[in-house]
Amino acid sequence: MKHRVLASSLVAALWAGSVLAAPTAGQPVAAPATSVDKPIPWSALSPAEQQVLGYDKDKWSSLPAARQHKMQGIADRWQKMSPEEREHFRQRLQHWQQLTPEERARLRQRYEAFQKLPPDEQQHIRDTFRKYQQMPPDKQQQLKDRYKKNHPAQAAPAAASKPAQKPPR
Repeated sequence: MKHRVLASSLVAALWAGSVLAAPTAGQPVAAPATSVDKPIPWSALSPAEQQVLGYDKDKWSSLPAARQHKMQGIADRWQKMSPEEREHFRQRLQHWQQLTPEERARLRQRYEAFQKLPPDEQQHIRDTFRKYQQMPPDKQQQLKDRYKKNHPAQAAPAAASKPAQKPPR
């Protein structure tokens, strides 16, 4: 039952936005071998895919074909993850579910803006964030405080209590 609830939550969060479904570095999501215009019959999914997705046959068949293909790709990716990667994903999923709709919308906007940046700028941001993550917590807090002081309109009260977001990979 716990896995079914987790799987349903996983599917719901991934529907909410692709922020959580972004591939990790060096792990491109494989394109489906079939046309995304053709629905995937529930019976064509492996038992493992069916379990990960957490749908029943009727609910699955009501999804658009493109969504079915995307969800099948996510299920395949989930099965290939190590236990550590799955745990990391569960933590990110849990954090995503705790966000307000406004915070989710803001993160989606930031993700879309990030995706529009040139690759070298994206890499610079990733590198800078990795350096930030390696800093001691007190140094991180100093930087957060300085940012809030210099950008009062962007430092929302709800966001202040949330942990820093990782940039998309």
